[in-house]
Amino acid sequence: MKIPAAHNVPPPHPQPTGSTAANAGGASSFASMLAAAAGAQATTPAAAQTADEDRPDFTSMTRQDLFDWMNQQIRGGKMSLDESTPFLGMTMKISVATGEPVDMASDGERIDFVAKARGGIDGALERRDFDLAARLQAAVDRMLKTQGMAQRPADDRGG
Repeated sequence: MKIPAAHNVPPPHPQPTGSTAANAGGASSFASMLAAAAGAQATTPAAAQTADEDRPDFTSMTRQDLFDWMNQQIRGGKMSLDESTPFLGMTMKISVATGEPVDMASDGERIDFVAKARGGIDGALERRDFDLAARLQAAVDRMLKTQGMAQRPADDRGG
């Protein structure tokens, strides 16, 4: 059985060809604006300074700061929900007195989340929970990379 060529069959929906002046002008103007914006950001020292100022300091931030950063990473497509689980765990706090969660918006305590995650790695390894240890190590690596700090060897946790 021979199937006839479909070169005479029209597409199910009209496809833009890009040959119209509106399509061509819109695409080229958007591309030129994008290139100009990217070039301006890459060449100005103020852009580099802003990038440094935007880096979070995971060694001294509130739980709300960490939560906001994590959500920004997820929304920007830089972090998956699975990758966010160790960060989410670090944002939780339970009151010893009441046994209830402490609202992170009203809690201004500054925490060293790098040290907290490293302590969690030690605990996970003692319990032989290698999956949790790996996820926490990935979180430490991400925090250090985001801060622009050199990663310390696993043996040197400052404990």
